[in-house]
Amino acid sequence: MRTEGLSINLATVREQFTLREAVETCARLGITAIDPWRDQVQKQGLEESAKIVTAHGMRVTGLCRGGFFPAPDAAGRATAIDDNKRALDEAAAIGAECLVLVVGGLPAGSRDIAGARTMVSEGIDACRAHAKAVGVPLAIEPLHPMYAADRACVNTLGQALDMCNQLGPDVGVAIDVYHLWWDPDFEAQIARAGREKRILAHHICDWLVPTKDMLLDRGMMGDGVIDLKRIRRAIEAAGYDGPQEVEILSSHWWSQPGEQVIRTCIERYNTVC
Repeated sequence: MRTEGLSINLATVREQFTLREAVETCARLGITAIDPWRDQVQKQGLEESAKIVTAHGMRVTGLCRGGFFPAPDAAGRATAIDDNKRALDEAAAIGAECLVLVVGGLPAGSRDIAGARTMVSEGIDACRAHAKAVGVPLAIEPLHPMYAADRACVNTLGQALDMCNQLGPDVGVAIDVYHLWWDPDFEAQIARAGREKRILAHHICDWLVPTKDMLLDRGMMGDGVIDLKRIRRAIEAAGYDGPQEVEILSSHWWSQPGEQVIRTCIERYNTVC
């Protein structure tokens, strides 16, 4: 089956494989693009991870994740900025095409979501020069509103694009269908993202009915209600022809053999994406 244009976010098999094992399995099955998470890279070792990626000719469509900028005090915000700069260095070392930002929610004890969004914007701005220096753009990933308090206070593509425009160059968006499919303005904002040349990544999975866990019950493509083909057509019409990156955080799929999961990703990519 066709694997061109398919990337595997390694969170999809994080419980089954080390980074090396995941890359080797992807390569054996004909997949040539991945997106690892920082903890996977750190566990394997940064230098060794870079060697593994290079040895297997892998395109690295992103590194997950930076972000989590809001904090109750200036020291906490400075720590977050320093960590994001390290994440940019890691992304550059493995040849990642962007650093995906899960921007963070409300600081502990706060009810000020507008203030949290200001902290996010200021935090990203403080990282922009470093991102430019290492050649890794920053990709804001808006998350579903159910995560607004604890994971991401940027919740629509429109919000993310507004923030990009406030910040200027070197900042774009990661469009994850799981988080954005429900938005009635989604397709219009995809077109806007194309006009503004902000699309850096396209993540896919599915929304199950019912969803049994807010974090760990994402669906395999085709098992839920997201119109994946329609969204992809809109993204391509907006001028983005990069890979579709499968990112499935799922207790169910983590309980299955890793190679079977990746083979299923390939099959569904060919049939429903």
